[in-house]
Amino acid sequence: MKKILCMAVAIILAVSMAACSDSSSTADTSSGSSSSASSSASESSSESSADSGKGDAPDKPDGSRPDAPPDGGGGPGGDNPGGGPGGNQSEVVYDAEVEITEAQRDDNKTYESSSADKSALMINTSDEVAITDPTVKKSGDSDGGDNCNFYGQNAALLVKGGSTTTISGGTITSDASGANGVFCYGGNGGKNGAEGDGTTVIIKNTMITTTGDGSGGIMTTGGGITKAENLTVTTSGRSSAAIRTDRGGGTVSVNGGTYTSNGLGSPAIYSTADITCENATLVSNLSEGVCIEGLNSITLNNCNLTANNTKCNGNAKFLDTIMIYQSMSGDAASGTSSFTMKGGSLTSKNGHVFHVTNTNAIINLSGVNITNEDSEKVLISVCDDGWNGGNNTATLNASNQKLEGTILVGDNSTLTLNLTEGSTFNGCVNGKISNASGDSVSTEVGTVNVKLDSTSTWTLTADTYITSFDGDASSIISNGYKLYVNGQEITGTK
Repeated sequence: MKKILCMAVAIILAVSMAACSDSSSTADTSSGSSSSASSSASESSSESSADSGKGDAPDKPDGSRPDAPPDGGGGPGGDNPGGGPGGNQSEVVYDAEVEITEAQRDDNKTYESSSADKSALMINTSDEVAITDPTVKKSGDSDGGDNCNFYGQNAALLVKGGSTTTISGGTITSDASGANGVFCYGGNGGKNGAEGDGTTVIIKNTMITTTGDGSGGIMTTGGGITKAENLTVTTSGRSSAAIRTDRGGGTVSVNGGTYTSNGLGSPAIYSTADITCENATLVSNLSEGVCIEGLNSITLNNCNLTANNTKCNGNAKFLDTIMIYQSMSGDAASGTSSFTMKGGSLTSKNGHVFHVTNTNAIINLSGVNITNEDSEKVLISVCDDGWNGGNNTATLNASNQKLEGTILVGDNSTLTLNLTEGSTFNGCVNGKISNASGDSVSTEVGTVNVKLDSTSTWTLTADTYITSFDGDASSIISNGYKLYVNGQEITGTK
């Protein structure tokens, strides 16, 4: 009996092993065919998988950002859905209804794509290209994620390869997820701080409209260069800044025009690059006005910025108009963030005017008309906000500038306030901070250093405690309140 059982078991095992062998062989053949097809259409890259895309993330200090929430919002501006390290350039499959691969001039042509992951027009050459009065239409959702965000897959109009492309007039419309309007990819593989290949987009007098999620108006990554003049840009999707950048950064200059964002996590400007705007109107109807992440900058000269941040996105815990932070996701190198605004107007309809967290930030203001419509009248908050691994440190330089409101500095945070050239500050400093959900973030004020030159004044609106004061006490108007410096009441105020 035992002999019969052993023979039966042996037969069953033999049949099973043969079936497994056949299945494995079939799977290997299928996989090889798919890989070959993908490879034939993929963007070639000399970088290995280990070095491309993921290798540019800065070394993380102790601690890390929280996991992105299920809605996919990576940062407070939400401009990197998912927020993770992202894919490799070598994995990107580029396709387009029309591809230009040499010097060319097109006038009054229509380019249209309704297929997923297929651009309407792709310019892939090191030559100069001129496109005048185009009509570009893009539909067809993509699930390419970071391939769309970092490298331009599925964009309505994609420029890459080192080309200098000039676009004049016309309309560009995108009605799909992951379909940025005009994408300038500079070819550096998403390595923050690395130079691009010279890819430059010069675009003037064009109307750009996007409606899908993850679909910015003008998008620059990989060290690309974008020069925009008198554009009308409107975005409506989530994570769809009107002026948008991502991994690898670049340089963006904007002169004139109107840039409006309507979606959640969609500032008028999202910066992981160096961005300068002049004489432009910037409007964010649901999110922050502008966001700067990490070692990057925004400069606004004679611009009018209006923001109505009514709902927190991603990991953000505060409502604000100017958001400066570091997510530690690798989308931006760590370092000093910079926001500079000269002239123009800044209208903050909801939340704090400025908010700095998990980074070092320098804010320069000169002659800006600031209107704070929020009932709590917070000028700036420097404190924890859902991320860690960096410092909450800010320097606010005001030159010929009127400042008003409460300054909030958390117990583990630092602010330096410099008032020069006839600047005035009407307000106080406090360390008692709650976020938008009402959760306590800090109960005591951190390190606050204030410097006033002989032409500037500070009018107190409450008893205030700071760490150091550099200036003449007569430049402080007590207004019935007291100023304490390192625990000692300062005397000689007006």
